[in-house]
Amino acid sequence: MASIEFSPLIAGTMKWGTWGKNYNTAQMQTIINCCIENNITSFDHADIYGDYSTEAAFGAAYNQMNIGRSAVQFISKCGIQLLGGVRKNKIKHYDYSNEYIIKSAEQSLANLHTDYLDLFLLHRPSPLMHTDEIAEAITKLKKDGKILSFGVSNFTSTQTALIGQQIEVEFNQLEYSITHLYPLENGIFEDMIINHITPMCWSPLGNVFTNATEHTTSIKKVITELSEKYNVPEDVILLAWILKHPAKILPVFGTADPKRIANLMKATAIDFELTDWFYLLEVGKGREVA
Repeated sequence: MASIEFSPLIAGTMKWGTWGKNYNTAQMQTIINCCIENNITSFDHADIYGDYSTEAAFGAAYNQMNIGRSAVQFISKCGIQLLGGVRKNKIKHYDYSNEYIIKSAEQSLANLHTDYLDLFLLHRPSPLMHTDEIAEAITKLKKDGKILSFGVSNFTSTQTALIGQQIEVEFNQLEYSITHLYPLENGIFEDMIINHITPMCWSPLGNVFTNATEHTTSIKKVITELSEKYNVPEDVILLAWILKHPAKILPVFGTADPKRIANLMKATAIDFELTDWFYLLEVGKGREVA
C-alpha cells in the first residue's frame, strides 16, 4: 500500500515547457509558488516532456528557490523513447531494461536537483517487458534511496498484475474524466481498491472545454447548473466529481494559469450530492445509468 502522501490535486508539468507555455525560469518559479501557496505540493513530470527538456527547466527553477525538499513531492516517469529529436531514435519505442530504468531515474534526479523521487512510474506498457528486470531495477533504486515509491502509468489491470507479481505497484496513473470513463466502466478502479493501488488520473477535464460537440455541449449544460449550485468554477466541478469516487483518485491537472490554479483546491471541499454525481455521470455516458 502506498505510504507517500501527495496533495489531493497534482500539478502536471507537461505543458510548462516547450510543449506548451515555454515558461522561462522566473515564470516557472511563479507557477511553483502559486501551486504551493494553494496547498498543491505535488508535481508530476516525465523524462520525455518538452523533448526531454522540461524536467531540467523545472529543476533549474526549483533549485533557485528556498523550498525545503520535504515540502514538495516529485513524480517522474520513464520508458518512452521518442522519435527523432534529442535522442535521434529511428522509431518510437519503449525501453524497460534494468540499465535504462536506473539511468532514467538518475537522470531525473539530476534534472530536478534532488536526491530522491517520491514516485517513479513506468510511462506506458511495453509488450516486451521483462518483469524480473523491472523488479531488479526498482528494488535497487528503492534500496539506494533514489525512489520512495513505484507505480505504472496507462497500464491495464492485467498488465499491472504482471508487474505486481515481482514488485509492489503502489500507483497507476490513467486517463480518466467525464469524457473518458473507461477505468470506471471496466473494473479497473475496483481492481485497484482490492489491490491497494492508488489511482492518479491525467486529463481530468477531458475534452469538455476543448471540443465543441453535441456531447460536450450537453455536459457543459449540466456543469453550468452544478457550478451555480455549488458556487465554484466549472472546472472545479469536474475535479470534485472525480474526487467523490471511493478509490481516492488523485487528479493531475494540466493548467498553468495562476488564476485557475488558485480555485482548483475548492474541489476538495465539495461534497457532491449523490443524485448530482449520477446526473453528471448520466450526461457523460450519454444515456441513463443501467
